[in-house]
Amino acid sequence: MLLRDYAITPDVFDETSYPHPSTCEAELRGIKDILLEEGLVRDLGDGHWRRLLLSDARPWNRRGKELLKKLVQQNRLMPHVLSGAAMPSDGDDVAWCREAIATNAVSPFTGGIIVTESVKQSFSKEPLVARIDRLSSSPWWSSRSSSVRVQRNLNDYRKNLEPVLRCARSIMIIDPHLDPTQRRYSDVIHLLTAMGGRMPRPLIEVHRVCWFDSRDKRDQHDEAGWQNLFASWTQPLKDCKLQCEVFIWDDFHDRYIISDLVGIGMQNGLDTTAATDLTTWHRLGRDQRDDIQREFDPASGRHKLRHRFTIP
Repeated sequence: MLLRDYAITPDVFDETSYPHPSTCEAELRGIKDILLEEGLVRDLGDGHWRRLLLSDARPWNRRGKELLKKLVQQNRLMPHVLSGAAMPSDGDDVAWCREAIATNAVSPFTGGIIVTESVKQSFSKEPLVARIDRLSSSPWWSSRSSSVRVQRNLNDYRKNLEPVLRCARSIMIIDPHLDPTQRRYSDVIHLLTAMGGRMPRPLIEVHRVCWFDSRDKRDQHDEAGWQNLFASWTQPLKDCKLQCEVFIWDDFHDRYIISDLVGIGMQNGLDTTAATDLTTWHRLGRDQRDDIQREFDPASGRHKLRHRFTIP
């Protein structure tokens, strides 16, 4: 998957868990960019994990505090209910690892659990648990990739987008030909409604072009006509207490999903014409993701906006 989730036991941030504080800093530096570009971290025990790391209960490394702050700022902490028998005590890192393993039964990891050497000794046979200084030998870490092959059907789209649909604060679906009246795009609404039930509700945008045939790129509808094209989305979105803003542009070509968590380039968009065929999605770098977001901001002037409306 292009966005993976992890758990990190508190000892990873504790300078006394390493031979020297500089070792702790070096190991945290090694995972920082990966977590902030392509990862999510489970906030274990109903948020007690974060509260512990924000306290002065243990000698947390400075770089660890900075990493936690950025995870919070970038919406990369995933609240997770207490899944084990009891809340781990602040200094019991083995119990925190046991709690992290228990969450796997509730929501299977797409990544794994990062610990230090002392905790790994208690879970030597558990493949989900990996030492921070030996992550490269763990299959769930070494198998990370900037691209993924996806079957062109709703189930595979949903599986690969699940962390985004569950956690993203904003999502832009950019596809020049997205048309809810066509069968090949009929499943897109099911991806959007999967984002329902969250507060605050996520910001959802859809972007497409104003024409249907590349031989005639004139605006094909007035605004009422475009709203009618998306009318089938009104009730499902209303039922989920969601809104979607639709932007109709003069012209563009490429297809993307842009969220606050990850940017994805898609060769065939969310088309489900050939359900068993494979397509390739690739994760965009942060700069590319931000530039595409700016490109589809009406204030940028990089495309001409024809229509803009909200559903419902």
